[in-house]
Amino acid sequence: MAQAKAHVVSEAPILEHEGQEHPIKLYLVVWAWLFVLSTFSYLVDYFHFQGYLRWSLILLFMILKAGLIVAIFMHMAWERLALSYAILLPPVLVMVFVAIMVFESDYTLWQRTLSFIPS
Repeated sequence: MAQAKAHVVSEAPILEHEGQEHPIKLYLVVWAWLFVLSTFSYLVDYFHFQGYLRWSLILLFMILKAGLIVAIFMHMAWERLALSYAILLPPVLVMVFVAIMVFESDYTLWQRTLSFIPS
C-alpha cells in the first residue's frame, strides 16, 4: 500500500508588509524649500524683472519646485531607474522638441523677412 505523505506547514513567522517611512524632518525641509522657491518666484515680479531674465528665473524656480515635488512627495527619488525614466523622460523630450521648434520658427521668420522685402 502506498503511504500517504504528511504535509508539514512550516511555522515561519508571518511578516507584515512595511512600506517606506521617511522622517517627518525630510518633508518639513522640502516644504521649507518650496516656500523659499515660491517666495523667490514672487520676488521676480515684485522687483519688476523684465524680458528673458524674468522668464528664465520663473521657469527655473518652477522646474526646481516641480523636481522637489516629484522626487520627494511622489517618491521618485526611491524608485527604480526604469520607472523614473518612464515618467521623467517624456516631459524632457517635449521640452527638447519645443526648443527645436523655437529655433526653427526664428529661422522661418528670418527667411520670410528676407523673402518679402520689397525690392
